Amino acid sequence: MFKKILIANRGEIAVRIIRACKELGIATVAVYSKGDEECLHKELANEAVCIGDANPKDSYLNVENIITAACLSGCDAIHPGFGFLSENPEFARMVEKCGLTFIGPNPDVMEKMGNKNEAIQSMIQAGVPVVPGSHKAVTLEEGLECAKEIGFPVLIKASAGGGGKGIRLVEEEEEFTEAYNEAREEASKFFANDEVYIEKFVKNPKHVEVQLMCDKHGNVIHLFERNCSLQRRNQKMIEEAPCISISQELKNKLYDSAIKACKFIGYDSVGTIEFLVDNAENYYFMEMNTRVQVEHCVTEAVTNVDIVKNMIKIAFGLPLQFKQSDIKLYGYAIECRINAEDPENGFRPNPGKIKFINTPGGMGVRIDSAVYPGYTISPYYDSMVLKVITFAKTRLECIRKMRQALEELIIDGVKTTVEFDYVLIHHPTFILGHYDTSFIESFIGELKENGKLIS
Repeated sequence: MFKKILIANRGEIAVRIIRACKELGIATVAVYSKGDEECLHKELANEAVCIGDANPKDSYLNVENIITAACLSGCDAIHPGFGFLSENPEFARMVEKCGLTFIGPNPDVMEKMGNKNEAIQSMIQAGVPVVPGSHKAVTLEEGLECAKEIGFPVLIKASAGGGGKGIRLVEEEEEFTEAYNEAREEASKFFANDEVYIEKFVKNPKHVEVQLMCDKHGNVIHLFERNCSLQRRNQKMIEEAPCISISQELKNKLYDSAIKACKFIGYDSVGTIEFLVDNAENYYFMEMNTRVQVEHCVTEAVTNVDIVKNMIKIAFGLPLQFKQSDIKLYGYAIECRINAEDPENGFRPNPGKIKFINTPGGMGVRIDSAVYPGYTISPYYDSMVLKVITFAKTRLECIRKMRQALEELIIDGVKTTVEFDYVLIHHPTFILGHYDTSFIESFIGELKENGKLIS
């Protein structure tokens, strides 16, 4: 097994990885920026190295500084977590060239699945359903012609995109040119790649993803599905597992397609394939996340499988310790992402110092966090404060646990989404479980009508 791992990340995912390493008897090296000098992951790791200024490009995106820190501290592997460099194939290649192990998939596979056009072509070859569209990068003229052919509304999407960036919805032909140019500009800004492609807009779909574990020996298993349809502006807010609003027949199709896709591309790590599901239970490949995801916790809760530890073992070359028949569902889990945002003012980021925090506990309650009283939420990074995960034998019991957990959660000093989530999980649509990706916006509309939100 690895002797020492550098965690090329920050915040709660860095803490999560450090804990997994400790359970495996692996020493850890934390990296941190000058804006993160009071960070928790720095204190929990065996060693810590400052890698640059607060701006991510000078620190958590600084490939040279990260790899140098790993080499000088005697690491034999680097775990990228999620975000930052986690899906950067060039970083993974540089890690390997320096004699270290990248804890993630083969860089060539990562590159193929990270480019949305190549990913779609691979899925077509693998026999996985995809959304109608250009299936390749297009010029303005080609894109407009494709949009006319498949019919409006359409989405213009960044080829190298992710996290909801570089996407524009076009309802009418007259809007296309402006939206195309905006999408390219945003894609260039966030991904240094201005290529975009066209995709038919599937109205009000469910966003369902399948968690997978694949080793370097050709073994592939799924860990069931998650419902990630509760989103605001393409950003997930609440996730749950399993998804109660689709049939078992469809679930089996999703599992089969996800496994088929992984085997076709030769995937060899932890990953997730995301699907769009319409009201008629037609399903379409959306994208693959070639890393551990924020919402991996709900899958861990319902399967009792430690995804992060298994990711490390797979990277070391060990075969999966499970067969598909070993993976069972033990109940229901819900995750609320608590962000330092002000819902009453358009969800504006609200960085600042946490004066006091009380986190919930009890059986079936998990908190993934890296904050503490006196910790300052930085404006430089993601606004997530913590994740609350509840687990129970039934979904209704799980919802009740989450309500109680949010009642106990007190965060003083910054505005957060705690109250917003608390009200949302009392909504009849959420309780019934038959929501789709349009629900959050309609819920926000209800709150505005009642004078609860300003914008």
